[in-house]
Amino acid sequence: MNIVLWIIAGLLAAACLAAGLFKAVQPREKLVASGMTWATDFSAGSVKAIGAVEVLGALGLILPAALDIAPALVPWAATGLAVTMIGAAAVHLRRGEAKAVPPSLVLLVLAVVVAWGRFGPQAF
Repeated sequence: MNIVLWIIAGLLAAACLAAGLFKAVQPREKLVASGMTWATDFSAGSVKAIGAVEVLGALGLILPAALDIAPALVPWAATGLAVTMIGAAAVHLRRGEAKAVPPSLVLLVLAVVVAWGRFGPQAF
């Protein structure tokens, strides 16, 4: 089970790191032009903050346990990403972007599994 949780955390971290960096470094207008029309509902600073939260969550899934420095932060990072994905799904539903909801839900499920596993049976 520990290996499965590491694999899930790694996949979740990779997805959130890529998405977060993209949001954090690209101008909002470029994000909108690339198809992320939800960004029009938020200020440029808010979009960058969402990207930063995703990057920090991704780092929090891996680094504390890998470096054995406060590994108890891993399930909290997973919980934070789960909350972020609930927000993402809600925004997409509110905007009528049904095709954008499933990826958020998949990431939500992965984050919940990691949080459950690391808070519970496979805690560090």
